[in-house]
Amino acid sequence: MASSNNVTPLFNDLAKLENDHRVVCQDCSLYRLCLPLGLHSNDLEQLDKIIKRSQNFKRGHSLFAAETEFKSLFVVRSGTFKTTVAASNGREQVTGFYFPGEFIGLDAIHESLYQSNARALETSSVCELPYETLQELGQQMPQLQLQLLTRLSKELSGDKGLMLLLGKKSAEEKLATFLLSLSKRFQERGFSAADFQLSMSRGDIANHLGLAVETISRLFSRFQEESLIVINGKSISLIDMDELKKICG
Repeated sequence: MASSNNVTPLFNDLAKLENDHRVVCQDCSLYRLCLPLGLHSNDLEQLDKIIKRSQNFKRGHSLFAAETEFKSLFVVRSGTFKTTVAASNGREQVTGFYFPGEFIGLDAIHESLYQSNARALETSSVCELPYETLQELGQQMPQLQLQLLTRLSKELSGDKGLMLLLGKKSAEEKLATFLLSLSKRFQERGFSAADFQLSMSRGDIANHLGLAVETISRLFSRFQEESLIVINGKSISLIDMDELKKICG
């Protein structure tokens, strides 16, 4: 017969492992930006069990490719990703940049195919949410379904904002709006709204905003000369946000 002294540590270890697993989402710094927000502890535990937490993706590595079968949604845990689509002329169009706490792949749900190529802009990691399992959980958890709908709505809102940005604004308005958008997103994640890293290249920024690289470079130089920003390599500081907001209209 096994000694009770041997059994007790075993039960303690199992309880610790169960507890460690249960609170991974809750302890995550992105908790308030992600799906678990508002879930009860039992629901959170069920969601946490289906999440696959990836190893790091190195810069340039693919998360998924356009026209491949949609199986999972992804939430950025660290780093940055960009999505691109092939334009009619064969060139790539940058459709979005994704930061920690943001979902990638929501536009794949309708056709069950990924609609873009997603690649890491720096060493990054994601949480993978198998969609079929997520749907099954959603039937049991109304709050989870509400959170997913909220994310879909936010994605649609962002698409409309991008259309307005690309269609109605001048080049300087586009860049100022883009910088302030990044500022807001970093602030939402608990980082400085004024000082952050630009993980994307100027070429990617120009592509995303529908401008020439030379135009972006010239505007960055002008904004710096006018003491609106300070750039040091990949680091940027927004010095005069009020003036940037005025430029945005």
